[in-house]
Amino acid sequence: MAAAEPAVAALPGGGGAGAGAPSGTVPVLFCFSVFARPAAVPHGAGYELLIQKFLSLYGDQIDMHRKFVVQLFAEEWGQYVDLPKGFAVSERCKVRLVPLQIQLVTREGRTQVEERKKRTWLRMTPVRVFYLTTLGNLTPSSTVFFCCDMQERFRPAIKYFGDIISVGQRLLQGARILGIPVIVTEQYPKGLGSTVQEIDLTGVKLVLPKTKFSMVLPEVEAALAEIPGVRSVVLFGVETHVCIQQTALELVGRGIEVHIVADATSSRSMMDRMFALERLARTGIIVTTSEAVLLQLVADKDHPKFKEIQNLIKASAPESGLLSKV
Repeated sequence: MAAAEPAVAALPGGGGAGAGAPSGTVPVLFCFSVFARPAAVPHGAGYELLIQKFLSLYGDQIDMHRKFVVQLFAEEWGQYVDLPKGFAVSERCKVRLVPLQIQLVTREGRTQVEERKKRTWLRMTPVRVFYLTTLGNLTPSSTVFFCCDMQERFRPAIKYFGDIISVGQRLLQGARILGIPVIVTEQYPKGLGSTVQEIDLTGVKLVLPKTKFSMVLPEVEAALAEIPGVRSVVLFGVETHVCIQQTALELVGRGIEVHIVADATSSRSMMDRMFALERLARTGIIVTTSEAVLLQLVADKDHPKFKEIQNLIKASAPESGLLSKV
């Protein structure tokens, strides 16, 4: 991202920077379709943070496969303009997310504007266009771990259950080391038992019973709302094609990036597991591994917790039959 260059237009009649917002933040009106919702962002927030804020506010209404531009309301012109390069929020302002009805393709220095009924060639500078897909960056401060239904009664039925238990336990140890909140659910524990004893639930934020397949319960949504800046969920457990899949799709619909840990996720049927992971990957959900997640969260050998995380991954995850079936 280019170096930030403060360039904002104030709302008509607006106050100074930070008016009506907590110290160190700036009020911004986020507009999408017919909606307009006020929120606060850190002073100096740029393009990427604005996109994440749009996702958090309107994720359940945004088609993740469309193209969009972010525009800023310019008092000088009395209308919205494309977000300037290097934009950084320094004053109260108004921005909107605009879905494009056209497809832009750069070819030989020109931009092709293809509409449904006609095709025109124009010499122009392409606007900054983005897909609402994710790069998969993980940071401890914006991540929550979801452990789904790792229960005793599933032990004899789930393929390679012992392997995913050991990997799941490693993930929870990593979460404790890095101070990452953990939410655990148990599917109908009265009939299916509690979380297996090998999984240490010390310090987890929530352990909730459920009958719904998805983990996105009202209590879970409330807990996520209490954690500032949540952007990513690391999800693992059983079953891949049922509770994991439905949880992932609901979270993505709410604008949250999902990382499914393949070596800590299984089903009774390997065919069900394989096709669920393939479907979820096509949706833009990130299918990854426990070691990749833990090392991405520390990001640097100089991280103060690196040695502790390194000790967790000295022994590689089990190379079980899960590997050949993904």
